[in-house]
Amino acid sequence: MSLLEITWTDPVTARHGYVVIDSLVRGVASGGLRLREGCSLEEVRGLARGMSLKEALVYVPGDRYVPLGGAKGGIDIDPNNPDSPAVLRRFLTAVLPVVREQWNTGEDFGIKQELLDEVTADLGLSSTVEAAFALLDDQAAARERLRAAMATVVDGVPLADLVGGYGVAEAALAVARWHGIEPASAVVQGFGSIGGATARYLRRAGVLVVAVADRDGLMACEDGLDVEAMLRARDGRGVVDRSCLRPGDRTGPGAQWLDVPADLLVPAAMSYVIGTSEAARVRARIVVEGANLPTLPEAETLLIGRGIPVVPDFLANVMTNAWWWWVVFGDIEPTAEAAFAKISSTMRRLAGAITGDSAGLSLRKSALALAERNAALIASRHPH
Repeated sequence: MSLLEITWTDPVTARHGYVVIDSLVRGVASGGLRLREGCSLEEVRGLARGMSLKEALVYVPGDRYVPLGGAKGGIDIDPNNPDSPAVLRRFLTAVLPVVREQWNTGEDFGIKQELLDEVTADLGLSSTVEAAFALLDDQAAARERLRAAMATVVDGVPLADLVGGYGVAEAALAVARWHGIEPASAVVQGFGSIGGATARYLRRAGVLVVAVADRDGLMACEDGLDVEAMLRARDGRGVVDRSCLRPGDRTGPGAQWLDVPADLLVPAAMSYVIGTSEAARVRARIVVEGANLPTLPEAETLLIGRGIPVVPDFLANVMTNAWWWWVVFGDIEPTAEAAFAKISSTMRRLAGAITGDSAGLSLRKSALALAERNAALIASRHPH
């Protein structure tokens, strides 16, 4: 059962918004806010539960960062709807006391941090994570670390837009190698911050990205796409200008991403994209969940039955969240080098822990068990 569930109705458009706090640690929780047509309370509830798992999973006794509880927010509106900024503003106005005191939030599907910062500043908050800053003795130093980290740019891309996908790539490589696979090829669905960074760092690790699906369809090449050229030709919605493609690259309907043979398949866009019918089409050796909740439970059962492991979302894409808090609490410096080193070491440790414990279990169940053990340890050491 969730600790708190809010359903809000916009007085102007009748659109619904939701906040779910799944758990609290030291009185606070962490989780992003998404804008998506069709977003429901059930969806936000599942995402909030996932945030509790993500937080607990990365716990290391001795780190300054003690994982927070899990929460999530969502508004049932297309982010491209011209009404969405005003609806967002009214929603945040209504739930402001929860943001101020308990819910540390940030960008998620359909919304950028810059817009959230703008709206919350107008509402009198210095950031969207004021509840976490309140836990710190030296708030000024923490704010400066976060400011410096958010201002860091790597190869023309903000570090904040790279850490999540870098973590997905590291998870994919670590789990594949534990299974005796040296991955040579990957398919990535979605080319926003998570999908784009995943593709970049898989390619830099020597993995050919043989297909990418964005909102306009599929791009594929058996010899590997030019990921860097595609990133340079990507717009703010993660859509690639096709003029950057080479003569040997082919295009097709976006739904064909499931049919491309590869070692790794990374759904990194929408939730609920792999159901039972889609699972039957998967031609990859491992599925790595870059997005939140992309695989339905019955589909995952079918994949595992076919010998295809599924790396769960709350492990694979945990690093965007963890990186924020490592910076805020002072476990790492606000640099790309420190971020990538911490992500690599943590992801390899976590992947080893869940694969080593997964005899007879799915990777999800093994990761869930680890998160629950960590949560119990956190509760015993930090009861309030």
